[in-house]
Amino acid sequence: MSLSPDWAKLRADFPILNQQVHGKPLVYFDNAATSQKPRKVIEALVHYYERDNANVHRGIHELSNRATNAFEAARTRTAKFLNARSGDEIIWTRGTTEAINLVAATWGAKHLKAGDVILLTEVEHHSNLVPWQMLAQKTGAKIAYIPVTGDEGVLDLSKLDSLLTSQVKLLSMVHISNSMGSINPVAELCARAKKLGIVTLVDGAQSAGHLPVDVQAIGCDFFAFSGHKICGPTGIGALYGRTEILETMPPYQGGGEMILTVGYDKTEFKHAPHRFEAGTPDISGPIGLHAAMDYLDAIGRENIWKHDQELAHYAYDRLAGLKNIRLFGPKQNRAGLVSFLLKDVHAHDVVTLADQAGVALRGGHHCTQPLMHKLGVESTARASFYFYNTRAEVDVFVEVIKEIQKFFSA
Repeated sequence: MSLSPDWAKLRADFPILNQQVHGKPLVYFDNAATSQKPRKVIEALVHYYERDNANVHRGIHELSNRATNAFEAARTRTAKFLNARSGDEIIWTRGTTEAINLVAATWGAKHLKAGDVILLTEVEHHSNLVPWQMLAQKTGAKIAYIPVTGDEGVLDLSKLDSLLTSQVKLLSMVHISNSMGSINPVAELCARAKKLGIVTLVDGAQSAGHLPVDVQAIGCDFFAFSGHKICGPTGIGALYGRTEILETMPPYQGGGEMILTVGYDKTEFKHAPHRFEAGTPDISGPIGLHAAMDYLDAIGRENIWKHDQELAHYAYDRLAGLKNIRLFGPKQNRAGLVSFLLKDVHAHDVVTLADQAGVALRGGHHCTQPLMHKLGVESTARASFYFYNTRAEVDVFVEVIKEIQKFFSA
């Protein structure tokens, strides 16, 4: 595709966007929670279920062969999407949450002990916080946090040297904050951790479908993302892990498919990635995800990133022109979302009234309750954008926010 994609033409690929909600044209600004799906992804799912539906790996009949080939082709495609060295470094999961739980339950349970430190950041989603708390309770390990600076949500890296001690065994961090829109310097952090022998994990739920991702350039040991946030189906995601570290990890779950041989007294497990995929997998999910990755890369993730940032800065600037509003996240270099609070108006009321005007926002703590408490708020309202959103929609959204302010000031 050209360097300047036809955004209006691409928007037409998403049938769900062409509808009215409560009698108003839909403005879908909840993309950080889940993205919409283009026809190519929907068609890929239909094609699989109408022609190739069968279990993978175990059969030798034609439908099983087709399903297996498509399933494993998606694994190879995911490796290319992340610039992993091989499809053997890609493990299928239900999403980012399960991917992080997998690492905690396998690598973490094997390698962490009392006195060890897990280093996180204060902007983590619960998915990259709760699994480590659970692991710390089991092992006696401790959790430390890289702090953030006020409402901007930017990491205070001046504290990093004092935090990167010899006790730290794992650094796990979000790439892009789902509640602040801040972008963490993950390559720099991984490089500093690597010098000290610290294993690193990057939560890429908000980055994989929005900007080019190169896990080798980032230098992380693990990278997790979810399909439903990058135009793919729900219930499918992937965990990248370096081969050298995956081969040291015990299985995640036991059952069929992840075994070489089973006896009454002993089981021999497959090599990675299959040792981590017990039972019949989600087969249609990777196939739909494959179509989504092809679709995004045809547009160019560098183009998507530029579009998202421009729209976010436009929305931020327009909201900043309003009175009695508190904005969160960095003023510059923000990802494609804006979180805010109106004075004396609960975020849920903002979202409820916006919905009546056809504007889909998200209100709440965004699975970042510790961060909300640090900021002294219970929740925020959030508008999050993708490449099929427009400036005209931002204008509609801002006018709706103005009307909500008038309603509560009356």
